[in-house]
Amino acid sequence: MLGTASAVPFSDRNPSAQALSVRGRLYLLDCGEGTQQRIRQEHLSFVKIQAIFISHTHGDHIFGLYGLLSTMSLYHRTEPLTIVGPENLRPVLDFYKSAFGADDSYPVEFKAISPKEPELVYEDGDIRVSAFPLNHGMPCYGYRIEEVVGLRQQPWKPRSYAYCSDTAPFPELAAWVAGVDILYHEATYPQQYADKARQYLHSTTLDAASCALKAGVGRLLIGHYSSRVKDISVFEQESRTIFEATTAANDGDIFEITR
Repeated sequence: MLGTASAVPFSDRNPSAQALSVRGRLYLLDCGEGTQQRIRQEHLSFVKIQAIFISHTHGDHIFGLYGLLSTMSLYHRTEPLTIVGPENLRPVLDFYKSAFGADDSYPVEFKAISPKEPELVYEDGDIRVSAFPLNHGMPCYGYRIEEVVGLRQQPWKPRSYAYCSDTAPFPELAAWVAGVDILYHEATYPQQYADKARQYLHSTTLDAASCALKAGVGRLLIGHYSSRVKDISVFEQESRTIFEATTAANDGDIFEITR
């Protein structure tokens, strides 16, 4: 977990960002402000990042991109970097390239997405990623990541992870993340602020937990906490009244997906 705050950072929490490590390769999910510093703190490698998956273009999910892209060039990266996200991310990347990245040492390959239901958007030898729309009043997408398992590893069952950031509840979501080993679902507000969640198209603790229960996931991680709430334990306590296997994530936490 590289960032578990929402739009306003805490003194000890960055905005949204996660790193998924699969067989020595890294994949980023969102890239909020401070992401590259957190990567350094966690002793992760900039050059091992294969792809970045952006949910949407609100600043707390992309303000760390420019610094990270620049640092990769300073490390003399040559391997292409894939960035997956909504079409309105394109001008953001174009501006970076024109203003700062003309001499970067590596190419950025941007894949614009606009799925109406789960759709395969990325695949390599280690993972297969599907994107699906979220309910946030603008182009915003979640991601389901499935491990690719070679024949020599059978009968190992592929591991799976789903990332659902910035969304109000909607009926289809539970089916789209059904059965994953770990579901990350934003829980911006405790239930006492349910009116704020509805106003800003976010989820409460109980919304996230209800989705996890309906989806039959193995474990629920929550984050994207509102700065209105200082005691993070409230988020976990409320969620566990519906889905016991809930953990309120902190920056720097490491969760292993096991079988």
